Amino acid sequence: MTQYTLTEAPQRQFSLIEFEHRMARAQAMMRALNLDGVLLTTETNVRYFSGYFTQFWQSPTRPWFLILPATGKPIAVIPTIGVVGMSDTWVDDVRAWPSPFPEDDGVSLLSQTLAELPKRFGRLGMTLGRETHLRMPQQQVQSLYESSDFELVDVSREVLHLRSIKSTAEINRVGHICQVTSNAFAALPKFASIGMTERDVVAGFRMELLRQGADHSPFIVSSSGMDGYDDIIMGPTDRVIAEGDVLIIDTGTVWQGYFCDFDRNWCFGDCSSQTKAAYEVVYKATDAGFAAAKPGNTTSDLYRAMWPIMQAGGALGNDVGRLGHGLGSDLTEWPSNTATDETLLEVGMIMTLEPGMAYLNGDGKVKQMVHEENIIITENGAQWLSTRAAAQLPLLG
Repeated sequence: MTQYTLTEAPQRQFSLIEFEHRMARAQAMMRALNLDGVLLTTETNVRYFSGYFTQFWQSPTRPWFLILPATGKPIAVIPTIGVVGMSDTWVDDVRAWPSPFPEDDGVSLLSQTLAELPKRFGRLGMTLGRETHLRMPQQQVQSLYESSDFELVDVSREVLHLRSIKSTAEINRVGHICQVTSNAFAALPKFASIGMTERDVVAGFRMELLRQGADHSPFIVSSSGMDGYDDIIMGPTDRVIAEGDVLIIDTGTVWQGYFCDFDRNWCFGDCSSQTKAAYEVVYKATDAGFAAAKPGNTTSDLYRAMWPIMQAGGALGNDVGRLGHGLGSDLTEWPSNTATDETLLEVGMIMTLEPGMAYLNGDGKVKQMVHEENIIITENGAQWLSTRAAAQLPLLG
């Protein structure tokens, strides 16, 4: 993977070899940790190893289980409503119960299936740690602890690491949605203007994303204010954009289950030299992070490349807590670009560079300036997946 090249929209379906490769990597991890299997219960992990792609995860009523045995193919233990879809994946062994069934809801069938696994070590992996969740009732988890013959072992970090190294097919998906979103951002000046509300601008942007080919945009946040903005995770609001306002829009938009995650800033009319300078500082910090994003360096090297530039540029602090993160089939993935994370950067990792700083604007008020881009780590260093933002804060009439 010396150079990523986007030619056209990738295929929506992964090939069989994609899942075979993922399973082989998972089973190598199991051998290293002396595990007899891994139990997965969340949308992203089930989809990653099975290819089961459905919007039905929006319904929290039913639990879903996927077992990765130490040898062979995954075993699905799912509600009957999902059998047809799961049977269209590469998974051959699909076991089901008529859910919802609160008295049991899959516990007996899951326990029976786990009991059939060959027990060499008596250890079963589950995602029990940070940056993960189980998506199953606590009573079911307690039942596993009490009735299972397995010792439950946390494999959160190992599963996150497996997913952090993207295949070419995965990179193509993220690269495609980055290009779609870059095109939508480029079109925004054609329909955004003074007198519109943030909500109206974001609605127009959402429609443009769909016109450009996005599947959907579960995450679009915005903030605006005179000569700067105060927050980057709320909005959009009904605030009317006025002369001198700075607007940020940050989006996590999806194509076939894979996210982009980056933002853009604009000033309507004109703004202070301090705000323009803050924009140029975070832009330069992004360049420094990009230069440091190469195999053998760490996520903390990215932090150490970016933060001193912002300090020298007048940064009063950073409320986000990190300067970027992993990206892929979740909007934010492990690892994080912090001073202490120290995760090794490897070829195939997709990362965001997200320097943000508090600064004093022209009125002496504390405002925020955040810039974000998406990159892929290759043998030769980093490569942009999002189309690079303008070097100076764009001014819209």
